[in-house]
Amino acid sequence: MRVLGIDPGLRQTGWGVIACVGNRVSHVANGVCKTPAADDLGTRLVSLFDQLEAVMAAHAPEAVAVEQTFVNKDGAGTLKLGQARGIAMLVAARSGLRVGEYAPNAVKKSVVGVGHADKRQIDHMVRLQLPGVVIAGPDAADALAIALCHAFHAGSRAAQARASA
Repeated sequence: MRVLGIDPGLRQTGWGVIACVGNRVSHVANGVCKTPAADDLGTRLVSLFDQLEAVMAAHAPEAVAVEQTFVNKDGAGTLKLGQARGIAMLVAARSGLRVGEYAPNAVKKSVVGVGHADKRQIDHMVRLQLPGVVIAGPDAADALAIALCHAFHAGSRAAQARASA
């Protein structure tokens, strides 16, 4: 199974693709979608949509996972982040894929073991779990962590289903 993890952002959206075979995971690709510094929000959202569609076409994931939006003090910033997240979910839905959604603390706990890990710790653990990976930046590292989180949770759900059967 190929999993696309997306760390949504309006200026930069990180993405990472991993392949899962049984309990083994391997790196496929990662990168960052950058939107033009335009005043027009619509232009930025179209750019993000086009770039994520290209990632979907190039890597043909079978599952998509997106980080949930957290509410911070800047309401306008939270709203813009939510719009970028909506574009990520739309791209997946148009490809017929359901989206796994994970809270930032759940991603950190799955990958690092601690719910309040910093970006440096996430990057380090992603590199340990995907040996030899060259990461395109902090947003791409976060996206790979989201993909790993989804793979771990999907594996746990599959094991529970086998145990119940």
